[in-house]
Parts: sequence; structure tokens; C-alpha cells
Amino acid sequence: MIAGLVALSGCTGLPEDMEPVTGFDGDRYLGTWYEIARLDHSFERGLTNVRAEYSRNDDGSIKVINRGYNAEEEKWEEADGRAVFVEDENTGHLKVSFFGPFYASYVVFELDKKEYSYAYVTGYDRDYLWFLSRTPEVSEGAIEAFRERVIEEGFDLEELIIVEHDENL
Repeated sequence: MIAGLVALSGCTGLPEDMEPVTGFDGDRYLGTWYEIARLDHSFERGLTNVRAEYSRNDDGSIKVINRGYNAEEEKWEEADGRAVFVEDENTGHLKVSFFGPFYASYVVFELDKKEYSYAYVTGYDRDYLWFLSRTPEVSEGAIEAFRERVIEEGFDLEELIIVEHDENL
């Protein structure tokens, strides 16, 4: 979701021994995704109700609008970005920019290809991790499946945050 803010790193590669999904359909990925869980990072610290909206730009790139609520400041924070595919539109590896010419990896490494109802995303390394869903809430079973998969992939979940979503905001 706010995955594009990893642009601070400026890296567009893949984490070691990790592959993006293939058979990816960029148009089916468009729309709203809710952040269910993430590894803690300064650019999202304290944000709840985090979601991303993906749509096509006229040039074929993907417009990204990330939004989260800062309860301490009682205001919404928003970041606008642009994503392009690194290889081709059938591979879930994009590079996203929120800061001009600086891009960072957005790697979809797990995806419900049937319904496009959830996705697991990382950056160029395992310090970045997001569990995204088309709905603001998922079952405990879905969270447990996410935890199991990402542990298998070598992620350290010590700083994992389950994101709160308040329907009144």
C-alpha cells in the first residue's frame, strides 16, 4: 500500500531467492486495496485505515494513491505516485515512484489469482512487507496463512503490525 514510499531506498531489484508472481493481470489489480498487516517503518508509523487506490494513467502507467489516518494528528495523510512494470505486465514486479525520478521495487510474491482478493507484497529486500486485501478485514485463518508463508520466505515478523480499520473514518 504505502509500499511506494520505499522509494526512499531507490532500489528496484528483487529480494534474494524470491520471485514475483507470474500470470499477473495489471488491470485486475487496479482498484482499492486495504493494508491488513505491514512491517513497521517510519513513513507509515502511527497510520491506521491505510489503503491504496490503483488506476491507469493515460500513458499506461499505474496511478497510485496511498492514504492512511494519523490518529495522533487527527488527519489523513496521502501520497500520490506512479508505477510501471519492470519486466512485463504478466509479472508482479513493478517499480513505484513517489519522489520524481527515484523508483523502488513493488514485488507481488503471493496473489489470489482467481479472485484477486489478497496479495503479499515486498520491496527490494525483506525489510518491507505488506498483506493487502480487497476488504478492510480478513479472517484469523488468512492472517495465519500470511504469517506462515512469509516466515517460510525468511521475513522477520518481530515488528509486524496488524492495521486497524475504523469504518467511521
